[in-house]
Amino acid sequence: MLVIRPIEQRDFTALKQFAIESGHGFTSLPVNDELLQKKLDHSIASFASRPAGKGECLYFFVAEDSDTGEVIGTCAIDAAVGLSAPFYNYLLGKQVHSSSRLGIYNVVDTLTLTNDYTGVSELCTLFLRESARHGLNGRLLSKSRFLFLAEFSELFDHRILAEMRGVSDDKGNSPFWCWLQEHFFSMDFPTVDYLTGIGQKGFIADLMPKYPIYVNLLSKEAKSVIGLTHDNTRPALRMLEEEGFSWRGYVDIFDAGPSVECELSQIRSVRASRKLKVHVADREVPHGYTCLLSNIHFADFRALIADVAVNEEKEQVVLSEEVALLLKVADGDTVRLVEI
Repeated sequence: MLVIRPIEQRDFTALKQFAIESGHGFTSLPVNDELLQKKLDHSIASFASRPAGKGECLYFFVAEDSDTGEVIGTCAIDAAVGLSAPFYNYLLGKQVHSSSRLGIYNVVDTLTLTNDYTGVSELCTLFLRESARHGLNGRLLSKSRFLFLAEFSELFDHRILAEMRGVSDDKGNSPFWCWLQEHFFSMDFPTVDYLTGIGQKGFIADLMPKYPIYVNLLSKEAKSVIGLTHDNTRPALRMLEEEGFSWRGYVDIFDAGPSVECELSQIRSVRASRKLKVHVADREVPHGYTCLLSNIHFADFRALIADVAVNEEKEQVVLSEEVALLLKVADGDTVRLVEI
């Protein structure tokens, strides 16, 4: 059974392999041992001491096969982006050019550099190994974070953001970046992607155009990918849209992938989740519901998908011994769950 838990030092090798396999455009997993270790240390420190409120905390999780011990995926929540280093996006907007005297009225699309998401909480670093992309594994990896958000909402912003990977080819070439590179930069997309991943973002403020970009001046190829996602990212976007996330015109400054957002309280799995007392069955659990469940522990957080029975009268959920053990709960404890 696949179980979600906080990342530990022993997961470094798997995390590095994920960084290699994720390819170009996956900025939050740079192929750099020092930066990966820094992220791992940041998460371990965040889980080690629960803060009183929202801060610059990083909560990294991994998906572990309870039968083999193999770690096959990862995901994370950044509690507040843009506080120590600027967090940039383009906002797709409009400008009107008109002349009543000449009878001309033109509306043009623009891209304006913003820091509008400063302080917002971000869902990030969702990666599942290709061999594990089946069944409910991707759904568990993505949606488990919503139970953590629901249980510890005071640690996060009321707005939740997710940046979707934009269009690029197998060699890391981004049509949107190719236009920016030609006119403002002298670096290819993989280099820019890597520098951003390791935190070297000073070049953005130095070289990025300061004024709105008129979209009609972009190349046909660059215009065609604004707001579109990478093929590998579409399943993740669909799951977020199921949860109530929507695109409000913000795109990544390098590959023009969409940034989607939702109010924390309006995320479907947050809103629909509930807490029930645990009863551990001494025999097979009667047929009931397939649910996403988590314990309500902070540092020892666990989440999984399992078939459970619910006794509405007693406000009780019936778990098998195996599920209770993996969730680190016993009779009388509380779990949070939402039906899949």
